[in-house]
Amino acid sequence: MRQWQTGRRVLTRLQPQNARLGIIHSLASHSRHKQSFQTLSTVSQTLEHKGLNESLTPEHAIYVSSSTDPLFNLTLEDWLFRNAPRSSPLLLIYRDSPCVIIGRNQNPWTEVNFPALRAVGTSFVRRRSGGGTVYHDLGNTNFSIHLPQSSFDRRATGNVILGAVRSLGIDAQLNDRNDICVGPYKISYPSRFFVISQSSRGPTRTENRRSSTHLSHCFTQNHLSPLPPVLMFVCSNYVSGSAYKIANKRSYHHGTMLISTKLNDLGELLRPQESNIVTKGVSSVRSPVSNLQLSNPSTTHETFTSAVVDAFRKEYRVHSGICMVEDTEDIKNMEYIRNGMAELSTWEWAFGQTPEFSRTLNKTFPWGEVSVEIRSKHGIILDCALEFKNAQINSTTTIQVAKKCKSFCVGQRYGFLREAPEDTQDTGFSEYPTSGSRPAEWVVPTQDTKSWLLGTLQ
Repeated sequence: MRQWQTGRRVLTRLQPQNARLGIIHSLASHSRHKQSFQTLSTVSQTLEHKGLNESLTPEHAIYVSSSTDPLFNLTLEDWLFRNAPRSSPLLLIYRDSPCVIIGRNQNPWTEVNFPALRAVGTSFVRRRSGGGTVYHDLGNTNFSIHLPQSSFDRRATGNVILGAVRSLGIDAQLNDRNDICVGPYKISYPSRFFVISQSSRGPTRTENRRSSTHLSHCFTQNHLSPLPPVLMFVCSNYVSGSAYKIANKRSYHHGTMLISTKLNDLGELLRPQESNIVTKGVSSVRSPVSNLQLSNPSTTHETFTSAVVDAFRKEYRVHSGICMVEDTEDIKNMEYIRNGMAELSTWEWAFGQTPEFSRTLNKTFPWGEVSVEIRSKHGIILDCALEFKNAQINSTTTIQVAKKCKSFCVGQRYGFLREAPEDTQDTGFSEYPTSGSRPAEWVVPTQDTKSWLLGTLQ
């Protein structure tokens, strides 16, 4: 799964003729999906619905969740992954209320705009699979395809979703990362080329860069000859990103499909505010995004769901009905579901799984400049090292400030720094037992630095 924001342009090789044929095929098959979602609605009311309020079983091949709780849906996905027959294909489709979902091995402080998240009251969840950060809302539909590990093929599962999108009359392509893109494509040539020259030691090569609209050329000693043209197509917008979980005997490919998502919210919430962080976690790839409804205004959650179900059935020769899942109290009280939802909502999972990282902060005070390097692992601050420049305090004082600030930070939760009650009463007068008239010299710099860190690491 990729994070989507303006920035990176992705190059993929396409076959224009095949793309045109795909459009014709898509338009021909689109009309049946206008009626398919009605069938899906009927199925959800009649087929496999009996007894779901009492129990949930993993024997079905196709599940559609009516819940919009991200904690429930992510836990349901994990439960199906661990309990469904290992040799059988499985499809799960669901939507979530607005939330930000980060990958299993990511650093939330490099992925999420937490001030904006708190301002709008949007939830944040760390999922159990890898990949990048994504934004969910009711305009986004999520799919999850589970298969035996021995027959799992990322390209094949990506083509299942691609076929579903094309059947809706939308021209789409699958790039080299198995993300689905739509929109106009420009013919482009590589922006890198080489100057080939002859010397006494033989041919040499110097790398040059030109605009991608210019054709690369190969320069030899006496003449100019064009390189064989390599057509590249720049994909303009992503509508879907994917992530994977690979286990011993079972694997899944899950992803998002932007249908009518609030893209402004997506962009704002996935624009992290913290800088100067060096992390061992996986970083998201930021890419331009679009909604399917810009390509086909009649596309909805229901029509897309129906298209995916049809494509899944065709690819894996599944003929069973759809099992609709509701987040009833009976199902949420199943031990695995209950414990899974509880785990996802804990600090220990959401932040405590963060890989090791460091962050450098700089601040100028009236008494000097301070540089702080904070090192954290699993969300806990392990070290806080201070350096001073142009300080108007002596070296003994700087040592005291560094020592007290380190003692204050180490062991606390990064992003949740709190001042202990005893710290508020630390005036420093004890350093001058004979005078009793003024605080120690380190008190003001220490209080300034701690107040700054408290305001920054929230």
